[in-house]
Amino acid sequence: MTSQRPRRRAGLLLAVACLSAVSTAALTGCSPVVEQRGYILDEKSLKRIKPRQTTMEQVKDIMGSPSTSSTIANGPGGEAFYYISSKFETDAFYPPEEVDRTVVAVYFTNDNVVDEVAYYGLQDGEIVDLQTRTTPTRGKELTVLGQIFSNLGRFNKATDSKKNTGTGPVPGRPGG
Repeated sequence: MTSQRPRRRAGLLLAVACLSAVSTAALTGCSPVVEQRGYILDEKSLKRIKPRQTTMEQVKDIMGSPSTSSTIANGPGGEAFYYISSKFETDAFYPPEEVDRTVVAVYFTNDNVVDEVAYYGLQDGEIVDLQTRTTPTRGKELTVLGQIFSNLGRFNKATDSKKNTGTGPVPGRPGG
């Protein structure tokens, strides 16, 4: 009898360990996966950029190359650098969802000196779908069955006989 007691205890401990491992795996599988994309903002570096003092080359040295830049004149100024950072969360098998976005825009004057530093968030953005790959058309959109059944009443025997403009008799018709 004494030899079975350690076996039971070992089996019980093994069962508890397996149960806790399975429950831990199930709970961690439900937590979202957080992913940081783009430029990682550094507050210390941003504080070093002073309007009307810092030049474009100094901004590149401090912040690094921008995520994107604009060469179109922004108001009275010249170029602009944009540093874009996004945070995405993925739950289970669902597609990733953007939960936070920070855009730091550094606007320059025509003399390539910082004019303004602006911050934009996810609430300031507007989604622009550049690749819808659909062409909008006017009129009704019919399904296959709708197209088939819409043609049922379009055949008219009176107009079909007028289409035959030949001079001879038509076989199978009266008078022919």
